[in-house]
Amino acid sequence: MKATATALADVLLLEPTVHQDARGFFFESFNQKQFAEAVGRDVRFVQDNHSHSVRHVLRGLHYQLRQPQGKLVRVATGEVFDVAVDLRRSSPTFGKFTSAILSAANRRQLWIPAGFAHGFFVRSETADFLYKTTDYYAPQDERCVLWNDPAIGIDWPKVGAPILSAKDRRGLPLSQAEVFA
Repeated sequence: MKATATALADVLLLEPTVHQDARGFFFESFNQKQFAEAVGRDVRFVQDNHSHSVRHVLRGLHYQLRQPQGKLVRVATGEVFDVAVDLRRSSPTFGKFTSAILSAANRRQLWIPAGFAHGFFVRSETADFLYKTTDYYAPQDERCVLWNDPAIGIDWPKVGAPILSAKDRRGLPLSQAEVFA
């Protein structure tokens, strides 16, 4: 597995070693030992999630405040524009974002530790998005930063109005959001 630093400290782009021939391919989508070496610490995952979305769906920017979740995300089918936003007030990159194209074709994964908001935009006809989390989903603890907050300045793909949930339309600007210390 190859780990590449992103513009945000602690967020890593991970690329598995793929074994491919005329029959197809094989790769380890997760290896605890290699992952711990890449992130520099032991991380325990407690939940796996799978979301299916259609073209132009935008999910995010989500986080949990009191039960923060680290997320290891990847795409099994389709392609997404994936985003992490640093919500750690004490961080020199507070309010900044990093993005990556994740797809079934490139097999990349993004490690987003606790303290970051996360979102993605579906660029393909459909996308199956898989992610491991370091804490359980706690709906009472979930927060949402406004996906198009100009203070963050995410350069989302241009397609007109994205398809949003009611929750995501009600996201707060970063200046009003509860954040991490």
